[in-house]
Amino acid sequence: MRLVRMALLALLVAVMAYPLAWMIATSLETAEGPSLRYYGEVWQAGPFDRYFINSLAVAVIVLLGNIVCCTMAGYAFARFRIRGGKFLFLLVLSTIMLPKQVILVPLYILMQKMGLIDTYWALTLPFLVDPFNIFLIRQYVSTLPADCEEAARIDGAGEFTILFRVVFPMLKPVLAVVAIHTCLTNWNSFLFPFILTHSSNMRTLPVGLAMLSQGAHSIDWGHLMAGAVISALPVVAAFLVLQRRIIGGLTAGISK
Repeated sequence: MRLVRMALLALLVAVMAYPLAWMIATSLETAEGPSLRYYGEVWQAGPFDRYFINSLAVAVIVLLGNIVCCTMAGYAFARFRIRGGKFLFLLVLSTIMLPKQVILVPLYILMQKMGLIDTYWALTLPFLVDPFNIFLIRQYVSTLPADCEEAARIDGAGEFTILFRVVFPMLKPVLAVVAIHTCLTNWNSFLFPFILTHSSNMRTLPVGLAMLSQGAHSIDWGHLMAGAVISALPVVAAFLVLQRRIIGGLTAGISK
């Protein structure tokens, strides 16, 4: 039975890994044989390095915003008993079911009136808080004993001190999930950066790849796959680093 289970898991891994393997193989396949030539050409085809820096900057800023803001919100929902708290939490959860495309037009109008179109503000400000991250942190905090927090209060610590010096270090597993979810979502985001930016200097990697596919290399799969591999590498690296904490963060608080 164990061998059958292992065989099924191996088959599942093979099926899931095949698209990635095909993408890498295609990016290395040239008329002269396996080569990294496509990677160099893609990197030089337009400001691809600028796209990479923009994606990295947006991902880092949005990640830091979510860690701080969602941690405070999740902690407040888990620990403080305020009037209407449950209703507010259900309201936050209800926004998860709302497709983000619904807010695209109002968001564009708002950013335009604020003069933030084609800036880092437009790419980061609307995404500094994610309701799914608030839910994850709230569920995880609910599983933590409150003894350390009460001891800190007795010693005279304020709520922010308790949150960031006592509770925050215990949130590493769920923050790893928040990190990979936030980075993956924003790194691969195409629609919002495409609509909220105009100049090539503010484009992110997904938008830059789309522009590449519309140009001279529109049917050149080698260049497109090379660009896709470059875009995927940071996300894969982040997952490999955080994978030990991801399962624990996802399953924590499942009974709450």
